[in-house]
Amino acid sequence: MTDNVLKTEIIVDWSELDAFGHVNNLQIMKYAQTARVHFLESLGLMQQFIKDKKGPILAAINTQFLRPLFYGGRVTVETKVTGIGNTSMKIHHRIVNDKGSVVAEVEDVIVYYDFLKDSKLPITPEIREKITVSDC
Repeated sequence: MTDNVLKTEIIVDWSELDAFGHVNNLQIMKYAQTARVHFLESLGLMQQFIKDKKGPILAAINTQFLRPLFYGGRVTVETKVTGIGNTSMKIHHRIVNDKGSVVAEVEDVIVYYDFLKDSKLPITPEIREKITVSDC
């Protein structure tokens, strides 16, 4: 992670194209999902879920498509936390093509959750210590 931003590189695959010849909008959200999981793993939250069934759950996602993305090359998803509350955090993803243009921005709301009790949990001090909040 550099400057509080985790960068995830993803190869654009030909199978991700739609009838208009650009990457399908749902695939853009899958790129954000890949980066989200990578980020949550870096915090140890995915591993914690396996251990005690407490971990992150996606509560909301908002995607702004800024320009079409075409086959060939790679995208870089730049991920950072932009807000943290008692039980949730906001994660911002910038999806950048290999020419340096931002093609989409995605904002997630992640809730810390007890899957056995089916309820939200306060984000622990140990998790908070690993998170740096940045501006968009």
